[in-house]
Amino acid sequence: MEHIYDVIIIGGGPGGYTAALYTARAGLDVLLLEKLSAGGQMALTSQIDNYPGFENGVDGFELAEKMQAGAERFGAKTEMAEVYSVELRDKIKKVDTSEGVFYGKTVVISTGASPRKLGFEKEQALIGRGVNYCAACDGMFYKGKIVVVVGGGNSAAADAMLLSRICEKVIIVHRRDTLRATKIYHDPLRQAENVEFCWDSVVTDLHYEEGFKGVRLKNVKTGEETDLLCDGVFISVGRKPVTEFLAGQLELDQAGYIIADESTRTNIPGVFAVGDVRTKVLRQVVTAVADGAMASHYIDEYLAEQA
Repeated sequence: MEHIYDVIIIGGGPGGYTAALYTARAGLDVLLLEKLSAGGQMALTSQIDNYPGFENGVDGFELAEKMQAGAERFGAKTEMAEVYSVELRDKIKKVDTSEGVFYGKTVVISTGASPRKLGFEKEQALIGRGVNYCAACDGMFYKGKIVVVVGGGNSAAADAMLLSRICEKVIIVHRRDTLRATKIYHDPLRQAENVEFCWDSVVTDLHYEEGFKGVRLKNVKTGEETDLLCDGVFISVGRKPVTEFLAGQLELDQAGYIIADESTRTNIPGVFAVGDVRTKVLRQVVTAVADGAMASHYIDEYLAEQA
């Protein structure tokens, strides 16, 4: 007979490890599956200043290790494994991974969402060294400096508004001649004295010598290329939720996020979605942690009903 866990958590980000902490501390048999290392996107952030309790900020990787240790202190087990597929509709859920098949009474999906990249060869190496994907996370590193925001949707507009209160100048680069963002952003951005627009343009290269120098732009209408000096670039062209392995198992929205409200419950009983992978307004470490705690409450409720 295969071992059946009370809770299987897929993804070791802040939401996943908070769910692991709360459920393990409640005496449940908990397995967390993570394919790389604890923390997810959080672990790639060298300085987190907006998570309560760390007055001088904290390294994302360090915070992830602390979250993992806290959950494992109460008996949660971590298995380094990549999840290939799941079968969630039965009472006992099945998770097929690189390390074998695992079974659980409940499943928490905490696989997060990755920023869409521009696709340059040097882009990955420059993350945190001039290339950024989260204004709320990294904007303060550019106080009084000049930054470029790439994108024209709601996320890009919101990032530009936030950065305009921090930076000397914000330049929005967009491939069209008007923002795709909702109208509520248009007037405030136009009226901001330190916000400029670079319409009909795309970034074709990133300049880095001994430090980040700027971006190369191409006008999509004229083909003209120019170099734009700046201290950093914030790429805000959308995010991609990690849900491919679900293969139609759960109800997703048009962008691919799992449809789950503040209860974290999905359309399948006993299956929960926490953190950036679910539909939500704000995707931050602190909101993922809140999701993990909320999921534990409804897991307890669900298991009690099944007993």
